Amino acid sequence: MGKTTKLLMGLWIAGLVVPIAVPVWAGETSSGDGSSTRSTASELQQTVAPEKLPSGAIPRLQEREPDASTVEEWLAQSTVQITGIQLNPIGDSLEIVLETTGELAAVTTSIVGNALIADIPNVVLALPEGDSFQAANPTEAIALITVSPRGDGVRVAITGTEAPPLAQVNASSQTIVLSITPGTTTASTAEEAIQIIATGEQDEGYNPSTASTGTRIEAPLRDVPLTLQVIPRQVIEDRQIVRLTELADNVPGVEPYSGYGGLPSNDYYIRGFNTGESFRNGFRDFTFISPRDPANVERVEFLRGPASVLYGGGFNLSGAVNTVTERPLAEPRYEVDGTIGNYGFYRSTVDLTGPLTQDDFLLYRLNFAYTNADSFRDFNESQSVFVAPVLTWNIGPRTTLITEFEYQNYDYVFDRGFPPGEVFLSLPRDRFLFEPDLNRAQFDSYYFGYNFEHEFNDQWRIRQGFGGLVVQGNTEAAVLTNFSPPFVDADGRTLQREAQRTDELQENFSVQTEVIGEFNTGSINHNLLFGVEYARYKFAYDFFSASLGSIDIVDSEYGDEPGEYSPSFFEEYGTRNVGIYLQDLVYLTPNLIVLAGGRLDFNNTFYRDTLNNSTFSEGSETAFSPRLGLVYQPGEDTSLYFNWANAFTPTIFGGRTRTGEAFEPERGEQFEIGVRQEFFGDRLAANLALYHLARRNVATPDPQDPNFSIQTGAQTSRGIELDVTGEILPGWNVIATYAYTDAFVSEDNDIPEGDRLAGIPRNTASLWTTYEIQGGDLQGLGFGLGLVYVDEREAQLPNTDVQLNSYFRTDARLFYRRNNWQAAVNIKNLFDVEYYNTQGFFITPQAPFTVLANISVQF
Repeated sequence: MGKTTKLLMGLWIAGLVVPIAVPVWAGETSSGDGSSTRSTASELQQTVAPEKLPSGAIPRLQEREPDASTVEEWLAQSTVQITGIQLNPIGDSLEIVLETTGELAAVTTSIVGNALIADIPNVVLALPEGDSFQAANPTEAIALITVSPRGDGVRVAITGTEAPPLAQVNASSQTIVLSITPGTTTASTAEEAIQIIATGEQDEGYNPSTASTGTRIEAPLRDVPLTLQVIPRQVIEDRQIVRLTELADNVPGVEPYSGYGGLPSNDYYIRGFNTGESFRNGFRDFTFISPRDPANVERVEFLRGPASVLYGGGFNLSGAVNTVTERPLAEPRYEVDGTIGNYGFYRSTVDLTGPLTQDDFLLYRLNFAYTNADSFRDFNESQSVFVAPVLTWNIGPRTTLITEFEYQNYDYVFDRGFPPGEVFLSLPRDRFLFEPDLNRAQFDSYYFGYNFEHEFNDQWRIRQGFGGLVVQGNTEAAVLTNFSPPFVDADGRTLQREAQRTDELQENFSVQTEVIGEFNTGSINHNLLFGVEYARYKFAYDFFSASLGSIDIVDSEYGDEPGEYSPSFFEEYGTRNVGIYLQDLVYLTPNLIVLAGGRLDFNNTFYRDTLNNSTFSEGSETAFSPRLGLVYQPGEDTSLYFNWANAFTPTIFGGRTRTGEAFEPERGEQFEIGVRQEFFGDRLAANLALYHLARRNVATPDPQDPNFSIQTGAQTSRGIELDVTGEILPGWNVIATYAYTDAFVSEDNDIPEGDRLAGIPRNTASLWTTYEIQGGDLQGLGFGLGLVYVDEREAQLPNTDVQLNSYFRTDARLFYRRNNWQAAVNIKNLFDVEYYNTQGFFITPQAPFTVLANISVQF
């Protein structure tokens, strides 16, 4: 049985520090027979948490006991408890009597295999004999009865010897009586099973307990020595996310990176460095010209820290963002969703899923989305069509094949915002510096992937998958001709321009084969991953240019026509890579875990001039990326961790030094320590991390000949990150974050040492919280509040006098759920704060006061 200790937790929310005495349960979980058990990475972990917060309204002051001075004492007074359990055999039947301290909510039951599951919400166990209960073979037809904490309540599991038993529930003010009778081979009617529900994964709300991005296996977050945060579908829906980069608000140390001319990409700055690429279901997904629609996104996993150990060389020195898409369900479900907003915003989505055959051999899912929108920016408009079918083939009990396809057409006005000059920050946010009849872009994205998985037995399985992305598109736009401050002529208002037209092609293919197994060496448990990956990436672009008149940025007039286009430069670059990786998640003891791994990459790069049929650079690189981490768990709710990791980025554009030597890959090295603390069982979790990340082999001008470069540059990022996610009370969800990021140039021949990296704030903080009324006439009514603070940022590197101002943004939400439908109104930037983001060079004004009204219906 666990020992009770107290932990004084300071919850920082909206600038307030609230000390709360919170019970933390340490020790091992009782198995009911005097022994202790602990689940491994492959097992579902349940944290014992006897105290739970009530689901109803907070008691009025006059109803509270006056001597409650801590949360623990208040919970003991206000929460209904199960204080005793009696088993009364009656022939072949059995009565289970649960003695309680008050009335309980309705009991929900379900069938899982041969077990009848009874979930009792908003109640805690307070048994004299311990914090769980077990009884083996109480009758001939019942093999096992367990009573244990589960989420925000208690779960009673009654396992039949041959079939799930039947139950009748009778509740009074002081007891719940489960009358159990032996079941038949199936539960086919409503009388036999009080309520049959789908037995898929439990909805964990704002605080998912597992993720695969950091380890490529489904491991509990508390057992992994990494800083990994999961943003689930519920947050995407609650915030009415239409661009995935908006999720950066909810992840400390992560900033959005504006897409190509306004394209809705999935790129971010993580811990000071641009990721440049993301991942889709574990496969590379270079999204600079590839739009991403959130319609079929199940969750987004943010790994903060080097990712080369599993994903190879790329723009992932500081982290990886993996988008996990929705999969088909065995139960039919159909959902239609519509959203309208100001600035001419219209969006509709359809989500259909279910079986295509009666035996569930073939399941399907189809997502469709259409968006048509104007913008707060003058002349801006966009249109998107998105279709994503998925099929799951249940080939056998241990064999599945999932195939998926995505198509998106994105047609929009190409708008890069403003150059990073002081004069532009004084312009109205809606000012357009280009040509309304000229600036246009469209991209077609095609993605195909499959994932084949076969389990040899309960311990070993093989996974083989493919991801292929092809993007074709073109742009035509007025662009700058002067990229040096102050960007305008001597009069301070004339901006020189030219016309530019492009044809662009991106190809991204990768094949992965992995063997995953669990085995023991003595008392030590291993979770092994071995994988081989082949990946090929190419990006090609043909640029044409033409003359175009200048524009007065203060009093803008439009209508200039471009001259005759002529070829400017045609180029292509890319990589071919073979990676071999090995990882082991080792449970040395029940509370001491080691994560060790490494990847060897054989990388070929090319950078060619296709207009003149010449090669700028070509090379081969071999790189090894190790990682080592350690987790120590002094209690069931606490994980202390450390990790050290290396990463590399191939030098596609590096070329050669003045002396003819090929450039080496850029390297990254990180040291990190952190703590993950869970509260109220597993409903709420906090993660605090401190890290030091160094980037070296950065190209910098050769002091002997500035026409060449040498790799003596270095950049450093170090900081503190805190995130608190989960459910405080039933219906009250929260994500609170804070990050301190010190990202700067630590060595360079040209840029002054100490210059801060562009676009990276020193301090950020955010809060997103929602509350839904749980009972009474107003049940289903809910409210949401979002607060985002971002410190001032440098606009350029090297730093200039131009800085992007700090800002404090407020968002809000009002919603109502009822039966199978929901209506909601989201307000973004409630107080119309003016602020900017950056896309490497350009600064992009962000939306003012925005309203989105949504209604969704599920069948």
